Amino acid sequence: MSGIGPIVDSLHLANEIDGHLLYDWTICSWDGRPVPLAGGAQLPADAAFGDAIQCDWLIVVSERYQQFADYRLFLASLARVATRTPLVTGIHHGVWWLAMAGQLSAYRVAVNWETFQQFAEQFERSIVTQQIFEIDRDRATCAGGQATVDFMLAMIARDHGRDLSERIADSLGIGVLRAGEERQRIPFVTAPGERHPRLNDALQLMEANIEDPLATDEIAGLVGISRRQLERLFRQYLGAMPSKYYLNLRLTKARTQLQRTSKSVVQISLACGFSSAAHFSNAYRDRFGVTPREERRNWIEKHRGQGSDEPRGGALLESR
Repeated sequence: MSGIGPIVDSLHLANEIDGHLLYDWTICSWDGRPVPLAGGAQLPADAAFGDAIQCDWLIVVSERYQQFADYRLFLASLARVATRTPLVTGIHHGVWWLAMAGQLSAYRVAVNWETFQQFAEQFERSIVTQQIFEIDRDRATCAGGQATVDFMLAMIARDHGRDLSERIADSLGIGVLRAGEERQRIPFVTAPGERHPRLNDALQLMEANIEDPLATDEIAGLVGISRRQLERLFRQYLGAMPSKYYLNLRLTKARTQLQRTSKSVVQISLACGFSSAAHFSNAYRDRFGVTPREERRNWIEKHRGQGSDEPRGGALLESR
């Protein structure tokens, strides 16, 4: 339910708060039978998934990627339905099913940190990221968990305006919504069940010291390893040097504040550890292609429009 609950709750609240039928959905399983959930509960399915499915938005949800007797038939059917569907989304391991069906080549793909490396190695034609979600043309992917709520409200804001998504967030008791550019929090950075405490400690130090950034040597000393060892860990597991990763973390925090708060550019630059607004502006433009002021102006213009009242149909597919 942690996978499908945020989806259905968000769509239901969109209809309720707006007062119009903005979304109508059908929950499908491969064979039409209820889907077993953790704790012994079951999720009823409205229909079996097959080639006859017609929808505007297909969402594939799965807690794990595990082959089953008819999985090849399922992948073939999924590929045919996805090819003709205007918007296709994978959430958590639903991303794997879409990739196996050949639907994510040449797309930016948000993959849950647990299987990030394995996914990147297996699907070389996908542009794999560690963001909480990605929206790339007619494909969207989400790492799952709490990010599902952020993703769903971002999609509702895109369809029907930010005011509605913020009212839904208020109803759900959510504070600041996260943008897709935010990276996943990674409590474990090796294989599931293995912990790399040094790297994890370094990431936590970076998160806790945004306003007054630490030097790489300081971070290495605080976590009890040499600078060279720290750099090797970052290259191996995160594909970046510590200084580059830290800078991108601070710039992503700044981007969220530019889009979500009324703080001045100077205030944001100081809060994110930049010694001057000019330094901040140059670093921001190098990372995102626009200046901080342009970022804020573009965001305001993008979210100024009103959404349509036309219902958006969708199929939710929960993998057994």
